[in-house]
Amino acid sequence: MIDLFADGIGQVIDLLTIWVLPILLVLGALVFFHELGHYSVARWCGVRIEAFSIGFGREVVGWNDKAGTRWRIALLPLGGYVKFAGDENAASAPGSNFDPDDPSIFHNKPLWQRAAVVFAGPAANFILAVVIFVGLFTALGQPYTPARINTVQPDSAAFEAGLQPGDLIVEANGERIDDFADLKRIVAINLDRPLSLLVERDGQVIARDMTPRIVEEDDGFGRTSRAGRIGVTVTSDGAYRQVGLGGAVVESVERVWETVTASLTAVGDMVVGNRSVNELRGPPGIAEVVGEVAQLGIVPLINLAAFLSISLGLINLFPIPMLDGGHLLFYAVEAVRGRPLSESAQEIGYRIGLALVVGLMVLVTVNDIGHFGLFDQVQNLFS
Repeated sequence: MIDLFADGIGQVIDLLTIWVLPILLVLGALVFFHELGHYSVARWCGVRIEAFSIGFGREVVGWNDKAGTRWRIALLPLGGYVKFAGDENAASAPGSNFDPDDPSIFHNKPLWQRAAVVFAGPAANFILAVVIFVGLFTALGQPYTPARINTVQPDSAAFEAGLQPGDLIVEANGERIDDFADLKRIVAINLDRPLSLLVERDGQVIARDMTPRIVEEDDGFGRTSRAGRIGVTVTSDGAYRQVGLGGAVVESVERVWETVTASLTAVGDMVVGNRSVNELRGPPGIAEVVGEVAQLGIVPLINLAAFLSISLGLINLFPIPMLDGGHLLFYAVEAVRGRPLSESAQEIGYRIGLALVVGLMVLVTVNDIGHFGLFDQVQNLFS
């Protein structure tokens, strides 16, 4: 009996240390930096801030600072918010009963200041990703695998294009290839679209055209997705290329930009039907990935945190009311019209945005439930 109790305690501790703690730390840190971006620029602009919350719902821990801001950690750690003076709710919708002459009210600030405060949240996530990459590149070096072909799979796109072992791919679709990761990224975002390659062979550069093949592949954690493949392998020795601080900054900014463009391309492919929306993941799916990567070590977890930070910043810039991009859309309209949209128009926009956000959350949650196999389990119960 004592052994069973001890085993149970051990399993709970393992669950907390391997899964729950990394998830809370990673997602909590990303949300914190996002909201800190809003908070910092708002304070710089002289906005009075009523609350800074990590999570939603009932307050678990909270305190007031000297400026009167309530710092709180809430029960549901699925996001956060900064509530400015004059806000009606956590989404920063303007209230109807604030003093129009109070200079500390967010909605009384000039248009450029309001836009800067809103943009600062996503910007903080991009900056955080750059800082993480700079730290990794400076401490460990940049992972480096030359795009020199080791093997060519029979009947693959590369085989049909005439690529051979020993070929060094130096350019793809006009973009220089310094690392095999560059080639993988370009192939991944192009799916079955044609590729124009420049290949170095025996001291000469030759051109080759090919179209990647679409395959369904498992990411190693039980999730499948459509991916483009050209059918080559390279020899990887796990080498790292040392870069100075300046080089690390440049490489980090490039990696953030490449991730943003690849993500937007993937979204576009989903819109036109080249990719399935089943590839989208919600909070449960993201939490699962964080927990699994945490078991691989601290460096993979930190690297994943950088990519999640980019995703968080990018998603919040989508022009959907309720998100930061929706507010920026309203401000763009205000800049063109010379005056804000009417309260009724903004209210309609927020309702539409809420419906879109809720609909997206339902979609990704259904995807996660399907991935976890719950639908099959329920069906088996009634079969």
